Amino acid sequence: MTVLWPITLITFKEGIRNRAVYGISLLALLLFGANFLVAGMMPRNVGKVAVDFALSTISLSGILLVLFIGINLLAKDIDRRTIYMVLARPISRSQYIIGKFFGMCLLIIVTIGLLSILAALSIGSLKALYPNYFERFSWSMILLAVLFEMLMLIVLSALSFLFASFTSTSFITLVLTVITYIIGQSLADVKALVESPQAVGITVSPLTVKTVQTAYYVFPNLSLFDIKLQAAHGLALPFSLVLWTLSYGVIYGTLAIVLASLIFRKKEFP
Repeated sequence: MTVLWPITLITFKEGIRNRAVYGISLLALLLFGANFLVAGMMPRNVGKVAVDFALSTISLSGILLVLFIGINLLAKDIDRRTIYMVLARPISRSQYIIGKFFGMCLLIIVTIGLLSILAALSIGSLKALYPNYFERFSWSMILLAVLFEMLMLIVLSALSFLFASFTSTSFITLVLTVITYIIGQSLADVKALVESPQAVGITVSPLTVKTVQTAYYVFPNLSLFDIKLQAAHGLALPFSLVLWTLSYGVIYGTLAIVLASLIFRKKEFP
């Protein structure tokens, strides 16, 4: 831990200093402000719209954070050759990767935590303006939705480190991360569709079904972490589902970063 903490702290500071953070924060502020306008246009559903819009803003900001900052944290060291100076010290490659990942996790937690405070102010203000339209409202579900979003971003960040461990450029890492995010968000629906094609009147080959089922267990099920709809309607989740989601995220993220460490050990630098 004494070796990992300095790398974690340096990575966090490097991420905070990135100008993209300020751009993402400004975008989030504008969207939180727009929440008053959008929710006000739908007075009968103002409570649901306010929560969903605020959580969607947090989700969008988090994705941009991982794609435009997290991916470059490792690639920048390789491109600038500063990684040679780091690895020349008594630090193993695995410790370097894990330290970088912890730094990114800290950046995600701090950034999403600050955005969550702004989201709460936005929702709380609308709740004060339209108290009669927040009947099915739960702060605990909003908090749970934010925690799930943090975990999803950490899993996606772990996968970006995995891709960076064997790719040659940050652009390829970015493409693979975006593709994984898109697949992870839609794969559960695709699996349900190909397993019951008669429900929509289509025909699916057995090979397609097997391919989708295999991909379902290889790619992360990121839609599992999306509970914005439940939070917007104030619907509680079973404890077993919450526990399963948290366990799934921790295990998948851990496996991804361990695999990244193993691959990075044998990576050859230009």
